[in-house]
This record gives sequence, C-alpha cells and structure tokens, in this order.
Amino acid sequence: MSQERALTAFAGFMVLLSVVLTLWVHPNFVWFTVFVGANLFQQSFTGFCPATLFFKHVCGLKSERELG
Repeated sequence: MSQERALTAFAGFMVLLSVVLTLWVHPNFVWFTVFVGANLFQQSFTGFCPATLFFKHVCGLKSERELG
C-alpha cells in the first residue's frame, strides 16, 4: 500500500468515525469532521499532510512515485 492510498483510507475512516461519534456520543464531535475536512482541503493545495509523515516514518510506507 502506498502513502497516498493509506492517507485516503485514513481520511475516510476518520470522517466516518467522526460522524458516528457526533450521532451517538456528543454533537460537538462535528468539529472533528470539520477539522478532517479542513485538513484535506489544505492538503489539496499544499501537498502536505501530517499523517503522511506518520505513514512514511512509522509505518514505512513508500509513495507511489517511490513504488514506481
């Protein structure tokens, strides 16, 4: 799995988790959804996402360019 695919899967999971927490735990968890969306939005312009650093250094995943 590449860093990009892991990032997409992670972001999708976090959005679903935040929706579940909003519905079943507390309505203020909607701000978690807003944070994830804002992070995805800024990543589309800058190309930087902190989760990618985790996938690279901790999980040892390579980018699609490195996988080639």
